[in-house]
Amino acid sequence: MSFAKWIGGAIGWSFGGPIGAIIGIALGSLVDNISDTSGPLLEDKRSRKNRRDPYRRKPNYDNKRPKPKTQSGDFEVSLLVLASIIIKADGKQDKRELDFVRQQFKSLYGKERANHAFQLFKQISKQNISMRQVCLQIKQMMDHASRLQLLHFLFGIAKADGYVTEKELHKIHTMSGYLGVSHKDYESIKAMFYSSSDNAYKILEIDKSVSDDEVKRAYRRMAKKYHPDRVIHLGEEHQEGAEEKFRQVQEAYEYIQTERGFN
Repeated sequence: MSFAKWIGGAIGWSFGGPIGAIIGIALGSLVDNISDTSGPLLEDKRSRKNRRDPYRRKPNYDNKRPKPKTQSGDFEVSLLVLASIIIKADGKQDKRELDFVRQQFKSLYGKERANHAFQLFKQISKQNISMRQVCLQIKQMMDHASRLQLLHFLFGIAKADGYVTEKELHKIHTMSGYLGVSHKDYESIKAMFYSSSDNAYKILEIDKSVSDDEVKRAYRRMAKKYHPDRVIHLGEEHQEGAEEKFRQVQEAYEYIQTERGFN
């Protein structure tokens, strides 16, 4: 698969708006290395000139109009852009974090597609990116379950060198707000990457003082929220990441069951 065919065939709404501009600059830096320039990439570039940019439509703040379908490539490029911000949050690019990104993409998409993605990632990382504009585009165009999956991946990148710095944590917290992720959802995903006595309760988005029945209700609610089927539209490659969140919800519930001694 050529680079042009990969990028041209994989992306939907993210070819527009600020993310599209970032991709365009990155591709411009790579153009000398792309041999197949007659494929879908150039066709998409030309057609975009005659196509209304979905990001320029009236924002869908009232949620009455359905969001456009997020393709695997939309998620992939959004992840690359946000990951480039997190990796530079503490003023340096740690090799362990870069290796984590490469390995995750290899496990998700296979070696060839991962190599293409990492080429693009390196060019994106050289740009000064408006985190707010990018996140607002993602919030407007991407479904909630996929945004939670993005947040989970970003914490994984930040933790790849063994710990999450205060600067990285601040960036992810700010991103979550721009992405329209609630404070409870943010704390739930954050708790999956830390060790403390009350993390199981945070993952289930409840307080330690709640009753056993409320714990059971919270588990059912969170299991539904993090069920892998919620991101099935992103393709099988993203099921594994979703299953990890789902597994951690189950483990949190089992921990509280054991602690309290109920079935």
